Parts: sequence; structure tokens; C-alpha cells
Amino acid sequence: MDFDRKHLTDLQLTDLYRGLLWPRMIEEKMLVLLRQGRISKWFSGIGQEAISVGATMALDKDEWIMPLHRNLGVFTARDMPLHKLFMQWQGSQEGYSKARERSFHFGTREHHICGMISHLGPQLAIADGVALAHKLRKENKVSLAFTGDGGTSEGDFHEALNVAAVWDLPVIFIIENNGYGLSTPVNEQYRCISLVDRAKGYGMEGVQIDGNNILAVYDTIKGVKDYCIKNQKPYLIECMTFRMRGHEEASGTKYVPQDLFRLWEEKDPINNFEQYLLKENILQAEDIEKLRAEFRENIESELAIGFSSDILTVDTETELDDVYAPLPPSNVLVIDNSSNHYESPSPTSEKRMIDAISDGLRQSMYKHEHLILMGQDIAEYGGAFKITEGFVKEFGKERVRNTPLCESAIIGSALGLSLEGFKSMMEMQFADFVTVGFNQIVNNLAKIYYRWGQNADVVIRMPTGAGVGAGPFHSQSNEAWFTHVPGLKVVYPSSPVDAKGLLISAINDPNPVMFFEHKGLYRSVAGQVPDEYYSIEIGKARHVREGDELSIITYGNGVHWAEDYAAEHPEISIDILDLRTLAPLDHMAIRESVKRTGRVLVLHEDTLTGGIGGEIAAWIAENCFSILDAPVMRCASLDTPVPFNIELEKNFLASARLEECIQKLLHY
Repeated sequence: MDFDRKHLTDLQLTDLYRGLLWPRMIEEKMLVLLRQGRISKWFSGIGQEAISVGATMALDKDEWIMPLHRNLGVFTARDMPLHKLFMQWQGSQEGYSKARERSFHFGTREHHICGMISHLGPQLAIADGVALAHKLRKENKVSLAFTGDGGTSEGDFHEALNVAAVWDLPVIFIIENNGYGLSTPVNEQYRCISLVDRAKGYGMEGVQIDGNNILAVYDTIKGVKDYCIKNQKPYLIECMTFRMRGHEEASGTKYVPQDLFRLWEEKDPINNFEQYLLKENILQAEDIEKLRAEFRENIESELAIGFSSDILTVDTETELDDVYAPLPPSNVLVIDNSSNHYESPSPTSEKRMIDAISDGLRQSMYKHEHLILMGQDIAEYGGAFKITEGFVKEFGKERVRNTPLCESAIIGSALGLSLEGFKSMMEMQFADFVTVGFNQIVNNLAKIYYRWGQNADVVIRMPTGAGVGAGPFHSQSNEAWFTHVPGLKVVYPSSPVDAKGLLISAINDPNPVMFFEHKGLYRSVAGQVPDEYYSIEIGKARHVREGDELSIITYGNGVHWAEDYAAEHPEISIDILDLRTLAPLDHMAIRESVKRTGRVLVLHEDTLTGGIGGEIAAWIAENCFSILDAPVMRCASLDTPVPFNIELEKNFLASARLEECIQKLLHY
């Protein structure tokens, strides 16, 4: 192995050696502990240390890194205390994730490391978002994300690199090509000669290097960082390496030919660098032995602290409280229109729902200078529904950003922006298209605060609903998918005044919010909306109409179906509750509505099976049984995809069965 020190001093070379040796000796100790049964699981990076250590030491301490399983060297090179790392690996409450995560599935803002999820690919797009934040602030910084040879087959790899290239982002992507995705060799994973060849397809530069040569890695990252900053471009680096252990210890290595092991043993990154330092008289044998003794002593003392951590205390209230980041103090005008006798405290104007949403976005852009809007065609075109029309002229293309068709990468970028203190709104062109970004939402955005205390300040706007003859891929109601995911807030307004106030609240909220907007209400519903900047509390229902015979609990278009029915049937005293927020639900308002009538119909446009109505009905049955005069009933759309033909669509919708359901409930 050839080492080129270039302008590195003896001290710098020694520091690189220390950086390499420290994680190797930690791992060797961890393997002993694993055999002794004192730890439960370990993902080994033995043989790959030069990549993690070289890359991390080449960056500044405040530049974000997105590591994976085999990147212990990232954590140690950022000087994270071993005893706390050990607490993390052991599931101690004193670890970085309060015992909620294991191994390397955690992050730390203090050390600018973003914790991975098991799905591998989504890490790459987060680096895009961080790099975008640097670019917008005109900071001379990069972000860096790791992936493996297996991870390059993920759609997230393509999306992240494509977005980075299209947006000219200063981000470094590192492929650790160790020859195997668990047991699958690279010849069964891809057909290009080298993975770095893919860089050209994205219009970016790339290089393949010896990932076991610490000086090659360090020097390459240093040079690439300078390139990315100077040219404001991304860069792809393929590091050729090998892992000397299994994917994780339980999986073993029987699938690896023994001659391959012998070959890579000769390329060991630590042994080779050590021999180079001895040959160049930079270190002596006694220096190395002294350093190893020092490290052994440090490891034992740090592990003693780690093993002596407090016994875990389970507190249900704390667990529930840590699902959402706390709301910051606010001096925003809060309008409480939960009562049907509401009067606005400020001047109002007649606005359609679409105008109210646009107004809320525009005022939020002025309120938050670090609010970024992203979505397909939202810039000059103004979005599929023209909600952001004129925004580019008003706020510029840096803040109102057209995106490639890369929903997953854009959601990941939004999370990356959040790491750097930005707010973001992503417009999902149609709610139906969220499926291609589902993983980022439910596994990254939703869980990140609970996992390691990092909030995701992201709003995803979801034009939803049927009734406009758009067929099965532009009309479905999928809000119930997200009410099942702890960590997400799900908002679904039915009126212009609520749409504006709740959208402002969603943008002010540090948690991820899925904001559903019924397409059929955009231009068909109008009302008086306060002109000034105001918010409406998320999680609080609106009492639309008071009655004493029957309660209709609903949201979205269902509110208008219920109001129309009540107006056409004045002989029935109908109480109507507009939930407005589906997660968290306003259980107190639901109970009060049940109490007023004793008969409850849960109405929604979503299909019957698995809809939020089932959850609401179950909660009422469990908590309000004594005040019910009849079973809780549901009125929902048919359990079919949404049909295109207008007559079929009318029959599909819950409104077609509303009369039948109400009469059945009244005559029970």
C-alpha cells in the first residue's frame, strides 16, 4: 500500500493513526463482550475504519455527517465519550436516545451526526437538505453521507444524487463498497463496472479510491470538500474496501471465499499504516505499544462507567410526552373559533379556501425568513392548483423551489433543512403521490424526535379527496394512514378561516404536520377570513351546529355534507362537530357532542375499513358507553378504489348513504 503524506506533519500523521486505532480496539473489546454475553448485538466495521476516520477528520466539527452501521470511526473521531456510547449500545436511559434505540440508530446535534434508520437510503437526502441550508446561508460548508454498495440500488440513492445535482448542492456522497450487501455479492447487485461511473449520469464528478488507505481517504475528502464549496457542486466517492466480520456477528461469513479474506487481510488499513509510520520513523514500536496500553486502559475505565449506569426507569408519561417536540412560546394572534357563536376580533375579507391557504403561506413566508417552499411546479407555474402563484416574484426561487419528481428525496431534504434550523413546506402535488415518500415520513420525520430529540420542522401539504372525477390515482383519501403513526400531526380543515389559521399553526409547529386540503373545496367554499396573521390551535375541534337528537362527527368535505343535510331536514336536531385535527384528536369535544345527543354518526369520505371513523367509534364505545342511546355508527365511502366515472363516483362517496345511515340511527 502506497502512502503519500504530502504536506501532513508528523503530528497530523500520528493523529490519524490514533484515530484509526481507537475504534479498532473498541471493536475488538466489543467482540469479546459479545462472546461473553455481556452485549447483545454488534455491527462490525473492522477493515473499513480508514473511510470513517479519514472522512470525519477531513471535515470541520460543525459539518453534518450521516453515517451507517459500520461507521464507528465517525463517532469516535468526533470525540464522543466511549462510556456514553456504550450506554447507548446497551439500551441505557443515559445513552443518546434514552434507551429507545440501539447500536448506531441515533444522532447528536452537539456532534453534528444524524442518526440512521434501518432503511439505509433515506440518509442521503438528509445531506441534501443540510447542504441546501449551507448554500442558502452562503456558508463555506459541506454535508457528507455514507451508503454501502447495497444501498446504491435503493431509489433513495438515485433521488438524493439527482436532487443534489439539479440544485447544485455542496454535498459529498461516499459509497463504502465492501463487496457484499449482507451475503449478496456485488455481481448480483449491479452491472456497471464501477459504482462511481454513475456520477456522470447525474452530471457530477466522482472518483474511486482505496478505502483502506487512510491518507488517500483524508486527502481526497479534503480536496473534494474544497471543490464542492468552490463550485457549489456535489461529488461521489467510491471507497473500495472489505469487512472482515459478518453483516452483524450472528450472520457469520461462510459465504465469503477464504482466499478473499487472505487478500484483504494484507490490505488491513491499520497494520499497513502502522508499518508505514514505523518505516518513516514517525513512530517507534514502543510508542505504538504505549498507545495501545493507554487505549486499553481507557476502554476498561470507560466501560466500567458504562456498565454502572442507572437501572432503567419506565415512565409512561415521559414516553408519551417525548413523541412530540414542545411548542415554542408564541405571540401570534390565536383565534378560538371552536364555538359556533364565534366572532372575529380583527377585520375580515371574503376568501375562497384556496385563497385563504395561499394567504397563510404568504404571511408565513414574511414571518419566517428561513421558511422554504418545495414542490413540483410550485415556482413560476404556481403549483397544480395555483396556490403559490406569484410567490417566485415575491420571494425568489431560492425560497420557492421547483423539485424534480423525487418525493422521497424532497421530504428527506426538508428534514435536513430542519437540522440546520430551517422550516420547510413541501407540496405533495396530489395526496395520492405520498406513497413514494412514505418511508421518509413514517420512519424518519415521525420518529426522529422520540429517537434522539431532533425535531422535524416540516409541513407536507396534501391536496386530497374525490368528487372531481379524477379517478383512483388523484382522488383517494389517505389521511388514516398517517393517524396511525406516532410523531405526526394530521390536520384537515373544512373552511377558509380554519385552513389559513391551521396552516399557520402547522408552520409554527416544530413537529411534522400532514396538512390535508380537499381539492373539491378549494374554489367551491368561501367565507370571512381575518386579514391579519393568526393561528388556530391544532388538536381542537370546532362545534359547527348545536343539536340534541343526533351527533355527526366529521371533518373535511363531510362537514359540508352534514351541514347541507341538516339544512334540508330542519325537523331533525343535528349536532355537528368538525374535528379539524385527526392527530391528536380532541377527545373532550367528542365526548361533549356525544353527551348532547346520545346518538353518534361518524362521517368521513375515506373508505369504511381502516378509516379514522373506526378509531373514533371505538374510543366513544370505550369512554362514553353510559351516555349512548344507540350504537355508534359510521358512514363512509365504499371499500373500492375511487372510480373515474362521475355517476360511479357519486355512488362511491359516503354522501350517497348519509340519509340511510341517519335514519337507521334515529330509528334504532
